[in-house]
Amino acid sequence: MENVQRSNGSLRPIDRYDVGHVQEVIRQAHDELRQLMQQRADIMKRIGTVKQTISGLANLFGDGVLNEELMELVDRKSNGRQPGFTKACRMILMEAGRPMNSRDICDHFQEKMPDLLARHKDPMASVTTVLNRLVDYGEAEAVVSNGRRAWRWVADATSEQPPGAGSQVSLVRNIA
Repeated sequence: MENVQRSNGSLRPIDRYDVGHVQEVIRQAHDELRQLMQQRADIMKRIGTVKQTISGLANLFGDGVLNEELMELVDRKSNGRQPGFTKACRMILMEAGRPMNSRDICDHFQEKMPDLLARHKDPMASVTTVLNRLVDYGEAEAVVSNGRRAWRWVADATSEQPPGAGSQVSLVRNIA
C-alpha cells in the first residue's frame, strides 16, 4: 500500500500527482464533453428535420410511401396501443408546424388521446416536463407565442422556413 497514506483514519492518495496535470486532464475532458453535447444537439436537430420531412411527405402522399421500419422510426406505426406520453408529445409538436403551449397540447390529447392524458394527475405539469426534456434533447425549443411560453419542433438550421407543412411542401418541390 505504498500509494496511499493514513490520515485521520481514512485512506487518501499520496500527493505525488501534479495537481496542474490533473486540472489539465479535467479541462480537456470538459472541453470534449461540451463539444460532444453540441454535436448531440446538432444531430437531434437534424433527426427532427428528417423526421418532419418524412412525416410531411407521408401526409401529402399517404403512409403507403413508407415501409414498416420507416413508419416506426417516424412514430407513425400503429401497433394497437397508445404511444408513450413523451412520444405522443413529440408527435403532436412535430406535426403542429407552429409553436404550442402546454394547454394546446393538453387540448390535443383530450381530443385525440384522452386515455393517455387521464393517466396523469397533473396533465399540464406532465406536458411541461416532457416539453422541457425535448428542449434538453435538442428536439424542441422554448419560444414566446402570444405572450406565453410555448415550444416548437426544432428544424435544422439549413431549412428555409420554420417547421411545418410549408417547409415540407418546399422540400417536395425541391425533390420534384
